Amino acid sequence: MIFDELDAELDRVPRTVSAYVGRLDAAPTWTRHPDATHYAASTIKVGVLVALHRAAEAGHLDLDAPVPVRNEFDSALPGAPRFSCNHDNDEAVWARVGGTARLRWLAERMIVRSSNLATNLVIDHVGLPAVADVWPRAGARHSCTGRGIEDFAARDAGITNLVTAADLAALLTRLAHGAIRPGPLATPRSCTAMLDTLAAQEHREDLAAGLPRGTRVAHKNGWVRGVRHAAGVVYPGDAAPYAVVVCTTTDPADGGPSGMKIEDDACRIIVDISARVWAARHDLR
Repeated sequence: MIFDELDAELDRVPRTVSAYVGRLDAAPTWTRHPDATHYAASTIKVGVLVALHRAAEAGHLDLDAPVPVRNEFDSALPGAPRFSCNHDNDEAVWARVGGTARLRWLAERMIVRSSNLATNLVIDHVGLPAVADVWPRAGARHSCTGRGIEDFAARDAGITNLVTAADLAALLTRLAHGAIRPGPLATPRSCTAMLDTLAAQEHREDLAAGLPRGTRVAHKNGWVRGVRHAAGVVYPGDAAPYAVVVCTTTDPADGGPSGMKIEDDACRIIVDISARVWAARHDLR
């Protein structure tokens, strides 16, 4: 059985690898440490996206209203100084600093280019409590969003962002279900829009790289030193849609001074799992 082979291989990998694989309308076909918590990295951005659409549906904000683009934010730690982003994956958002941008555009850049600055701007408008509320609404049990990105004062005080493979699968599965019928996250129209944004993801070197070119996959990945995650819903043309999530965490010291070996190995693990799940897509129960 493919998943027995995967478990045996992953048992020999010097890192924690969590996984969840299953059709959207059934119990998972395969899990591996599904409730182990990992630092979330950019996978928190899916929850931020949901919180934004929920706020728009409630009439609290207008997705097409221009908002100031600045790089200064309140810390989640009371009394801590305001903080700024020092790193981003999207020059387009940085080019808007001092000007304005639509919230809808910022949300797109947050996902398709994984912009940290756009993420903090969206969080600034919806609030951390609204983002944290997305997890229990999705049926998640162990994940949390406690702070924005690069809020180091909060991080050093123990305020963090955590995910599990099972919780990311629950969030994405409910988004996929919500596009068909009303659910706990948002209206079908909003869920469809969010899935379209996730399907436009431009960082495709892990989960998407294990799929045939052109396969629709609504996904988000995340990475920092020692961490690489990917979570998505795959839509084959010849089989039922399925969720696949892989979370990896290792000791950065194991990857040498640059950490590149860790990054490359984690990508290869996710690509391999994604490809092997695709090959077994007709057998997922």
